[in-house]
Amino acid sequence: MHNSKKESKIIKEIKRKGNSMKNNIIQAVIFDMYETLITHYNCPLYFGAEMALDAGIPKDEFASLWRPTEYERSIGKLRLEEVIEMILKEHNCYSDDLLKKIVEKRIAVKEECFRYMHEEIIPMLIKLKEKGILIGLISNCFSEEAKVIRESELFPYFDAVYLSYEQGIQKPDEEIYIRCMNTLNVKPEECLYIGDGGSNELEAAKKLGMKAMQAVWYLKSGTTQPVSRIADFIQLENPLLVLDNI
Repeated sequence: MHNSKKESKIIKEIKRKGNSMKNNIIQAVIFDMYETLITHYNCPLYFGAEMALDAGIPKDEFASLWRPTEYERSIGKLRLEEVIEMILKEHNCYSDDLLKKIVEKRIAVKEECFRYMHEEIIPMLIKLKEKGILIGLISNCFSEEAKVIRESELFPYFDAVYLSYEQGIQKPDEEIYIRCMNTLNVKPEECLYIGDGGSNELEAAKKLGMKAMQAVWYLKSGTTQPVSRIADFIQLENPLLVLDNI
């Protein structure tokens, strides 16, 4: 009788631990887009310096008008076309053809990024789907990027998409994370957040209670990439390693 009670207590403890583990299991993986799922740096760049060259405007003069618009472009207050038109007119070189050339070239380069994805990105997303894991996307992006993301081959894999240009807020504002989690119907402790670490996105995710890890598979030395390895976070060297952490 004594042994029976002891065994019963052991079984209850095992079930309790099992339920506890089940309650803490990862239900959703939320990704950043640029330098996480895709990268700018595997194809020709078309940033401010390149647009300035096409416009025939000195780089520093173009940058002095372009860079201050980044925040408003990121939260949907300004579109690419509006900013380029303003810069061209400020330098007395505006024409419909030149505006069209720069805008179309910028969009084409954004589309090109999706043709140079890490070979494990789509297999990783497919395996997450097979495991029943929800997939979210939170991206700080501009008007031209939002359009390209929604038309991309990756878009159908997402169960929730939160783009700063559409939401009017950007990372690391915790509200954009909360909106995404609400759509996925998950708690922070049920989420794994994966990003390259720009915009303090990993720190924000961790502060909310998510499990946050740094994607480093696109990091290269000798480039102008704005982010390096962050020692405070586990670094994933390739996309399929995401699966080992759910």
